[in-house]
Amino acid sequence: MNNYKKLKYLFSTSSTEITDIMKAWFAISIAFGIVLGGLKFLFFKAFIISAIAVGLGFLLHELSHKIVARIYKYKAEFRSFDEMLFLSVIMSFFGFVIAAPGAVMIQAKTYNKEHNGKISAAGPLMNILLSILFLSIILLLNGSELLKSSISSIINLPIIYSIPLIGFFVNSWLALFNMIPVWQFDGAKVFKWNKIVYSLIVLISAFLVFVL
Repeated sequence: MNNYKKLKYLFSTSSTEITDIMKAWFAISIAFGIVLGGLKFLFFKAFIISAIAVGLGFLLHELSHKIVARIYKYKAEFRSFDEMLFLSVIMSFFGFVIAAPGAVMIQAKTYNKEHNGKISAAGPLMNILLSILFLSIILLLNGSELLKSSISSIINLPIIYSIPLIGFFVNSWLALFNMIPVWQFDGAKVFKWNKIVYSLIVLISAFLVFVL
């Protein structure tokens, strides 16, 4: 029963959080769908690809922060940034996405550098795990040669290849991008907590982005 209560607490949510998750997921999927497929018939295919490969990457990144924060008994819930979601969709018509769907709001009575570092590391680590999962699917499908494909050409591939390819590329970049050690990026908090952990995450994500 105790384990059940712990799991229930870790994964508990609210109607507000569910609404914000769905808004963020939908908007990000539309924005990347427009960038990848344009406003043509390919948009519908691109929207499905984005919802699975991109939307999951962003949202699981944020929810990983939430779960680790809950482990430390902090109040934590995801909240969407509605203005940024609107801007993401608008900017997608110009060929790029400003991806800031929202963030996990954490309430803590006192600051703990270690807890803050581990909570911050959870997001990029989730993206690395998703990247490796998508890469494994690509290799199982004997599609290793397709790793050389450009993002713009992937949309024309069969969806069985395009989903894991986009998922691999986007999640690898998300992991590396979020490890920039400045401002409010995850990397700044991880670097402040543990420079060895920071270096390992950067090396792994950089390997996924630049070597594979």
